Amino acid sequence: MTVPRLRSAALATVVLVAAGSVVVAPTAAGAAPGAPGAPRYSAGAASAGDPYFPDQGNGGYDVQHYDLTFSYDPATRFMDATATITAVATQDLDRFNLDFRGPEVSAVTVDGHAHGFSRHGQELVVTPRPKLKTGHRFTVVVKYAGVPGPVTDPDGSIEGWVPTDDGAFVVGEPQGTPAWLPTNDHPTDKATFRFTATVPAGLTAVGNGQLLSQKTRNGWTTFVWDSTEPMATYLATITIGTFVVTESTTSGGIPVYVATDPRQVSGSAAAVAQIPRMIDFFSTLFGPYPFASTGAIIDRAPEVGYALETQTKPIFSSTASVGTMAHELAHQWYGDSVSPERWSDIWLNEGFATYAQWMYTEYNGGASVSQTFNSSSNYGRAASSPFWQIVLADPGPEEMFSNIPYNRGAMTLHALRGKVGDDTFFRILRGWAASHRYHHAGTADFIALAERESGRDLTAFFDVWLFQKGKPTTW
Repeated sequence: MTVPRLRSAALATVVLVAAGSVVVAPTAAGAAPGAPGAPRYSAGAASAGDPYFPDQGNGGYDVQHYDLTFSYDPATRFMDATATITAVATQDLDRFNLDFRGPEVSAVTVDGHAHGFSRHGQELVVTPRPKLKTGHRFTVVVKYAGVPGPVTDPDGSIEGWVPTDDGAFVVGEPQGTPAWLPTNDHPTDKATFRFTATVPAGLTAVGNGQLLSQKTRNGWTTFVWDSTEPMATYLATITIGTFVVTESTTSGGIPVYVATDPRQVSGSAAAVAQIPRMIDFFSTLFGPYPFASTGAIIDRAPEVGYALETQTKPIFSSTASVGTMAHELAHQWYGDSVSPERWSDIWLNEGFATYAQWMYTEYNGGASVSQTFNSSSNYGRAASSPFWQIVLADPGPEEMFSNIPYNRGAMTLHALRGKVGDDTFFRILRGWAASHRYHHAGTADFIALAERESGRDLTAFFDVWLFQKGKPTTW
């Protein structure tokens, strides 16, 4: 995400497994499912256990696919939707939760059986009958209708379903997607997505992945978007508006689909023109582009005020600059394909994308990376600046989109580059993208990779840059 946004007790104890699903939730008596004396069937956890957003995510199942079919009329802001969710039970379940802040739910079925449900805050609680056995692949259908809206984050910024003067600007980091789609809303449970969106003729609905079809009938147009690579829920979008659409390909044959609000075309032209060049440049540094398509959505949502790395099509709330476009496209490797294990790991998203932006600026004939590192907005800041008084590896929910994870994260990478040398540094970056492709990872994983690739003990280095307050002076 960019520009930096100058921007709760845990409900349950959980355990994360490599597949990315939360699988262990204590019973009412405190015994984990399967423990002596515990009932065979139990409720999935009502949280993924992330301390920044303790209501976020759920346990007991692993989502495989989301399929959302809906109509939306910007004139009334009314949505009529059916979400079909395919998942696999990771424990014997007699109850599970979905994260949903959206409109009124009229019906929920599990494997075709209608069931009662309840809503508590952002939790949609479903009690399936028959109960679900471990390993069972099941389908949940949720029907709902009403007026979706935005979500306000701890830093005061907004996300979710944000109405615009011609449609809706749809962004989800870190907690906005449940405003319009029932989900297991945590980066550790990725899935594939398909959106079938029906909007008034003349408008365009733009989603992640590839456009499968576009048909107009009786004054309405239906768009079908298919995202075939796993995606974290916060990266999903189906943004609606009046757009000028351009299509091209990169030199490597990757399709490029760009939808631009007519009011933003002129100001965004330079950034749009460089998308193929950016993809090619980053591919030489980070490894193959991880998705089947790329592009951008450049809208007009002045009350939002930031851009986001929505998967395959970064989204901008105003004119797109060359630097911001580079930042968001670099996220496709770092943040999208490799997502954070916990929101406290946000520097792995924003620091990497910011450093990539610095490198592209240098490649494009601008300031060198070293000049940017040493500038007054980065290492040139006084040691007394509040900029140095936040722990980078744990900035907190109010600071997670401030310039600290962005700029100090990028500085950490540049300092690492100087310490281990270019060959090792770029081997680390490529290894990070390759070893965690379509998955998630945390700060400890990155440190382990850096030490493994460099053959050095980097404990003191990372301690100074990631885990301590204060301006690093030696490393």
